[in-house]
Amino acid sequence: MNVMRHISVPNPQVEHVLGLMREYSLLASGMRVFASKDGDYRLIPIDSGAALTLPSELSEFSIVEHEGHPDERTDSDWWAHLRNLLGDEIVEAGGEAWPSSHEFFADMMIVRLEEEVAQYSSEIATAKLLSHPHIRLVLSDAGVLGELRIRDLTPIGARLHDEIVVENIPEEAANTRVLVRESGRSILCDPTRAYFSTKLQSERLETLGLAKELRSLLNRPLRVCDPFCGVGPALATLLGEPDLVGALLASDINPEAVEMLFDNLRRWDSKEYPGEPTPITDLHEDRIAGLADATDLQHNPELTGRWDLLLVNLPHRTIEFLPSLVPLLDRSGTSMVRGRVIVSESEMEDANETIQGTLPPRLQGTPEPTLKIKRDYSSTLRLCSFEAWIAPAP
Repeated sequence: MNVMRHISVPNPQVEHVLGLMREYSLLASGMRVFASKDGDYRLIPIDSGAALTLPSELSEFSIVEHEGHPDERTDSDWWAHLRNLLGDEIVEAGGEAWPSSHEFFADMMIVRLEEEVAQYSSEIATAKLLSHPHIRLVLSDAGVLGELRIRDLTPIGARLHDEIVVENIPEEAANTRVLVRESGRSILCDPTRAYFSTKLQSERLETLGLAKELRSLLNRPLRVCDPFCGVGPALATLLGEPDLVGALLASDINPEAVEMLFDNLRRWDSKEYPGEPTPITDLHEDRIAGLADATDLQHNPELTGRWDLLLVNLPHRTIEFLPSLVPLLDRSGTSMVRGRVIVSESEMEDANETIQGTLPPRLQGTPEPTLKIKRDYSSTLRLCSFEAWIAPAP
């Protein structure tokens, strides 16, 4: 499920709005326009790199989040190219093993190849490149490696000087360090060094909405703590909102992620940051950032009890690490924990009980923190999110 932003436009104005969106390069590539449930509107998909605030000519129209509808013409192009390259018999024999989905990452595409069709990786890459002219590089995803959960990505096809190359791909075409545009911000990232999912933009926008609610409640900018920040995709969205973030703690255990985080913060903040990854320290009056094991932060009295919004984006271990992160919250007022968890549906009830038992009492009038399924992670596991409004300590 790929939830994304759409602009909701009354039917008579669709052509006019489409023209404006093309003019401003706001249309999402590979996605199509479709009718609203009542048929009176069309939902036009917005490119993930578009700023949160659209041009004034479009401000009268509402923005809605909805599962995106892929453009079947692009999909049929991919199948047509694959059949031309391999023949109908091989394509039919592959059945559902062919990669039906993919993830765009700037000018790259990431696909997961099942064992049954892995031998046709060159043909798959060629077909994908032919059907998506804006893609420079196709990478095969073999899962995650090590404690840092780095993606195991291998180039299987590239576009070089208008030619498609699938063997001995030169280094200039296989570069995976890119700028990803999201919500009007450029995020430096290398998915082979520090990965984040571009498909979770809607999650980051949801976090932004919750943060704005918390700011309204506290009536001041928020002190935000992101101890598993990676290269900073969640922070990119929050820092893009004026007067939302006051003080910030951003840390990660992956040195290559922190190096790119510093580069990103330098551009987003217009402040100086180190050129190399350094241990967590006060880099500016309102910026604490650097290398750190998140579970060690609780032992630093200068960091505990300071933060209004705690982000916990380590879904495989969120529940395990929550007890060591709670001391970071400022309990003198209302605070919030926003997290993601990967769990099987059969274990969701137990996971909810553990989260509720670990966190301090919730704010009166708010619901218990409960996992909400956002997408499938595998055939048995689900990626979920939760938010917890935390009451001030008595």
